[in-house]
Amino acid sequence: MPRNPLPPSDRQERISPLAKLPVFWNLQGKRTVIAGGSDGAAWKAELLQACGAKVELYCETDDLGETMAALIERTSLIHHAHPWHCGIFTGASLALADCETEDEARAFFCAARAAGVPVNVIDKPAYCQFQFGSIVNRSPVIVSISTDGAAPILAQAIRQRIETLLPPSLKQWASLAHRLREAVNRRLAPGGPRRLFWERFVAQSLMTNEPPTEETADALLVTAEQIASAPGSGSVTLVGAGPGDAELLTLKAMRALQAADIILFDDLVSPEVLELARREAKRFLVGKRGGRESCRQDDINDMMVRFAKAGKRVVRLKSGDPMIFGRAGEEIARLESEGIAVDVVPGITAASAMAASLKTSLTHRDHAQQVRLITGHSRNAELPRTLDWPSLAKANQTSVFYMGGRMAGQIEQRLSENGMTSDTPVVVVSAVSRTQEHRWAGPLGGLPDAMRTIGVDEPVLIGVGAVFGRRTEAALPNHHSLSQEQSFGAFDQRERTLL
Repeated sequence: MPRNPLPPSDRQERISPLAKLPVFWNLQGKRTVIAGGSDGAAWKAELLQACGAKVELYCETDDLGETMAALIERTSLIHHAHPWHCGIFTGASLALADCETEDEARAFFCAARAAGVPVNVIDKPAYCQFQFGSIVNRSPVIVSISTDGAAPILAQAIRQRIETLLPPSLKQWASLAHRLREAVNRRLAPGGPRRLFWERFVAQSLMTNEPPTEETADALLVTAEQIASAPGSGSVTLVGAGPGDAELLTLKAMRALQAADIILFDDLVSPEVLELARREAKRFLVGKRGGRESCRQDDINDMMVRFAKAGKRVVRLKSGDPMIFGRAGEEIARLESEGIAVDVVPGITAASAMAASLKTSLTHRDHAQQVRLITGHSRNAELPRTLDWPSLAKANQTSVFYMGGRMAGQIEQRLSENGMTSDTPVVVVSAVSRTQEHRWAGPLGGLPDAMRTIGVDEPVLIGVGAVFGRRTEAALPNHHSLSQEQSFGAFDQRERTLL
């Protein structure tokens, strides 16, 4: 087994493909030109003026709309009462036009490009080198949303939602951050201390609708002094990444990922979850999967200790919930023995995600009075020898075997030997909550054959118990699954009797 983290993989891609590059452009004092007097052109002119641009409009007076005429009256917009021509682009930083015809749009676009000026023709994507997004304005905090022209209504809906999340006072808090930055940089060293201060600043700014006062600024500088005088020390947070779907990640987990210096992630953590992490964080794949190259647990423990003692904020990112079959106990014990601060952020465990996916209650009161979560393999790549099979074979309970794909035949054999009937309902779900999720449902006796179809390349859950009845049958056709005849025929009659 290797003693070092596994090399980077394709799954560590830091930025997914972008339809357009989002750029925030400084137009303060820059000359921009607009052709056309429509309402749409007026809105763009007003937007450019809000950015501090010097806007010049080329349009005959008779063609001015009411909105543009009013804008000329009340602002510094310069109006040239004649049509545009090729000479207007000299010295311009940006060119806009609202053109009625395709020929005029093409001519304006080509003239601007020939002059080397970025150009946008309103509502004609073929003649746009850049696009305007929907804007949430808390300047100096600015949020822009783009759908690459595919769904402007969606962009507007997203903007409306963000508007409700960001308090109006964020404008004043962002201005205060600008004022404090130099003082904070003098007091705090780069890295952990400085980021800790700004994380506290951000938390305070987003928790209130009140703008900051001078007393607020003084208190924050006192906080900076306290952070500067405290000894530097790192920490480790064990974070549950859930079963794979990034939308199942908790808010606390997201905050931990955004604050991390180092992320040690398991092989089963999805790329979508990693995409939510802080870009600057260094990432190490420390995957542990049966039958594959893996890091030893002792090596992972050593890495956490080494990084934390170097003052880093370490996130140990684990699939599912770190406290369920995640070896968290070993890691916590080692960290505490080294005097390293450790915290745990729970995640949605795979059994819960499976129940939600199947719309099946694991504790349906007619069928199960307890739930058991069981590991499907031991350190020796076999079933754990300490399992109480007579107890597991009893009715009125739900059992979920984790990582039991390779042991499915033995699981069926042990349960059958200890009295469980061969027609007991069973479900198998691989890659739960992910796009490649597959399911099978059938009787206990069909479990070994089912695994030959499902395969063991993806993580597998095996659920056993009467709760996997009619609701499971109804849910399965909506996803990748075996045929109904294969999946349900063997225990359909038993299900009808139970439910």
